[in-house]
Amino acid sequence: MNLTFMKRIFEDTSIAFKLKSDSELERAYFLFKLISNQPLVKIGTAVTNFAINAHLPVEGLIRATVFDHFCGGVNEADCMPIIDKMYEEGVAAILDYSVEGKHVENQLDSALQKVLGVLDFVKEKQAIPFAVFKPSAFGRFELFEKVNSKKGLSVSEAEEWQRVVNRYDKVCKKAYDLDVALLIDAEESWIQDAADDLAYDMMCKYNKKKVVVFNTAQLYRWDRMSYLEEVCSKARNEGFKVGIKVVRGAYMEKENSRAEDAGQKSPICATKGATDNNFDAAVTFMLDNLDVFSIFSGTHNESSSYQLMEQMKQKGITNDNDHIWFGQLYGMSDHISYNLAKAGYNVAKYLPYGPVRDVMPYLIRRAEENTSVAGQTSRELELLKKEKARRKL
Repeated sequence: MNLTFMKRIFEDTSIAFKLKSDSELERAYFLFKLISNQPLVKIGTAVTNFAINAHLPVEGLIRATVFDHFCGGVNEADCMPIIDKMYEEGVAAILDYSVEGKHVENQLDSALQKVLGVLDFVKEKQAIPFAVFKPSAFGRFELFEKVNSKKGLSVSEAEEWQRVVNRYDKVCKKAYDLDVALLIDAEESWIQDAADDLAYDMMCKYNKKKVVVFNTAQLYRWDRMSYLEEVCSKARNEGFKVGIKVVRGAYMEKENSRAEDAGQKSPICATKGATDNNFDAAVTFMLDNLDVFSIFSGTHNESSSYQLMEQMKQKGITNDNDHIWFGQLYGMSDHISYNLAKAGYNVAKYLPYGPVRDVMPYLIRRAEENTSVAGQTSRELELLKKEKARRKL
């Protein structure tokens, strides 16, 4: 699609960085400068892991730098000043408890209680329109894998799987009762079918009148268009609505190497261009079926954002249509988030939070992803530099 006639709104750094003080702007520039250096990220990751594991007193330093840039706080209440500030600029928040998955039953139950608690916390807060959870937070990864492979479960495994189903149902019912939308994050391809089936069951049950439950489709997978077509057809036949968060994907290296080890075709698109085309085709398909779909476009890609904006305009869809949301991660792509919000689009930032020590794996992954995504970090640096120069003038 030709986007040359779409107004280039993402260049306005005065809107993008309005909430950042001069010192926060300098910190952001310093962090992205560090992240742009791959060897430095590897060394920093190793040193941080060592310090955390050795229980060295580094949490204050981490909190003052990388944690405060990419995270909202250590608990829900700690996040509220940031949430309120963002919402004044029209950007909503999604509280994402970013502590990595656990494996034993009491920890899985504890993850459920955490999401239920977040739902209670956000029910009266317009600034937080979504809650979120990850499938493997509610069930053992190996169990998901066995269900996914359609292998028979033992009696105890079947009982364990029923507890996973019950956790899903409990949180989806509460979201439905409170009228808060619920995003279910994506997983690796070898457990995603099992997660998709659970999300489908919940959408059948709770999305009859409007979308409460959103599943996530990772469009770096070449088979996701057929998944969207299939779920659209089922929704029409069975009378329910479909919520989909579209993202490019988070497990590329792991997916490719697993497929190679097994001598199988990779589930990942062969090129970055093919992934981009797949993502945009998915959004177009959902826009063409907006009577069925609600879209959460989770992307840091300017071109995909412009394309969605242009298509909305061509179809006469208002900027604030409640079936369409744009989403980015806190600490990244503020030039997209805040300029979209200023133009009247629905925008939400994923706001990770949790104890500093427990959130470190998330932060390390974020640094590594920024290092590996071509252009992402250099674009952040270019915009931060531009804003620094603008403020000096």
